[in-house]
Amino acid sequence: MHKLTNTPGVTMGLVGVSRDCFPIELCRGRMQAVLDACKHQKVEIVPCDVIIQNEADALAALAEMEKKGVNAVTIYLGNFGPEGPTTIFAQKFGGPFMIVGAAEESAKDLINGRGDAFCGILNASFNCGLRHLTPYIPHAPVALPGDMPAKIARFADIARVLLGLRRLKVFSFGPRPQDFYACNAPIQPFYDLGIEVMENSELDLLEVYKAAAGKTAEIESVRAEMQKELGAGNKMPEKLPQLAQYEVALTEFLGRNLGSRQYAVVAGKCWPSFEPAFGFTPCYVNSRLATRGIPAACEVDMYGAVSEYMIQLASLRPATLLDINNTVPPDLAISNLKGVSRDDLFMGFHCGNTPTCMLCPGYAMKYQLIMHRLMEPGRKPDITCGTIEGRLVPGPMTLFRLQATPAGHLQSYVAEGDVLDADPKTFGGTGIIGIKDFQRFHRYVLIGKRFPHHGAVGFAKCAGVLHDVVRLLGVDDLSAPLPAWTLYPAENPFTD
Repeated sequence: MHKLTNTPGVTMGLVGVSRDCFPIELCRGRMQAVLDACKHQKVEIVPCDVIIQNEADALAALAEMEKKGVNAVTIYLGNFGPEGPTTIFAQKFGGPFMIVGAAEESAKDLINGRGDAFCGILNASFNCGLRHLTPYIPHAPVALPGDMPAKIARFADIARVLLGLRRLKVFSFGPRPQDFYACNAPIQPFYDLGIEVMENSELDLLEVYKAAAGKTAEIESVRAEMQKELGAGNKMPEKLPQLAQYEVALTEFLGRNLGSRQYAVVAGKCWPSFEPAFGFTPCYVNSRLATRGIPAACEVDMYGAVSEYMIQLASLRPATLLDINNTVPPDLAISNLKGVSRDDLFMGFHCGNTPTCMLCPGYAMKYQLIMHRLMEPGRKPDITCGTIEGRLVPGPMTLFRLQATPAGHLQSYVAEGDVLDADPKTFGGTGIIGIKDFQRFHRYVLIGKRFPHHGAVGFAKCAGVLHDVVRLLGVDDLSAPLPAWTLYPAENPFTD
């Protein structure tokens, strides 16, 4: 697997806070115990020497954390903690922050050794509300030192997604294809999330592609990489120079136009006008970009590209965008359903944009069958060549989407399951996916809330992180599969 670029690093700070009517050494000693536990469990964290008791301390701690390059912070209530200075620090820090507190360690020291963080975290939360701050507060925020490293590591995954979105730019090329209204992309919610948008036409992209023709050395280097990656699956070697030229043109365009941002995703119009103009399909290049950490969504699906990026940051693995496509025939043999019923299976499919590192051995570059029927009927594939096809790698997966409705209201869903070890017996980049209780989820969430047919798929279970991220982004319409004994709001309890 390639090293992921286009991904922020997280430098986590640990800042202790102590209310002045409690011994500061109580906070200092407990903070050291957390640091020792992090070291033992190999969780990286940067301690703040200043313990915050007042507003001056808050400013001193801020300066120290900035100097140390911290971009996310765990605020640790070693005792009750001063809610005013604590939230002043968080407000001025401006980055993702988590609030946790120290549990009482022993019944032998509940006089001078009692810290009351269980109470103090209530006040800290209330004061965050006064300042319109949204902290991450884990499921059990007041805990013993040995339990803190896991919470800090989980928060680091959450912080990575938030940091990436804050520095992200979405590049789109062309309007959506006809009859793909579902991939609507209201712009305002992107700006509300802090995401920059640059919309371009297909003609802009074509001109960029033509201008790259003279970059012979760069094109040859990429072509050689493609040939090595494809190996025996290089079924259309004559197309590699064109695909390589497109990759050089697109990546250089992104680099030149990032502007104030650091990270990029792409949403391009990949058909039907792309093929006659460029002479190939862009799927394999989209696959290669995603492998490197730059999601490139099909059909100008801007929210799909952002959803892919969020899964990538949560899992630190390349993601893909798939159609929630078709049911699995009852006569298709599957040896292990991974605990789900056949009714809860579906095939995830796309023409050929999935990273090769997430495909089983035997993947190959082919032509897009559906487009070939439309554009080159009865002829040898030419302009429809360029897809990367194969079976999705079996294993754990996450299905996720962040989407704005046509009215600009953000909604989201997240689910976990498995890519099953079974041959889908069809074309494209395809896998059989099993998610417990998916049939009802499909009906009452995906259909019921009018989500588009595209879902971002990650090759790890990271639904918990994405759930927390979406909540921290302020999205209150968030759905997940419900068990059979819990009805969806619109579900008919009398259904047979």
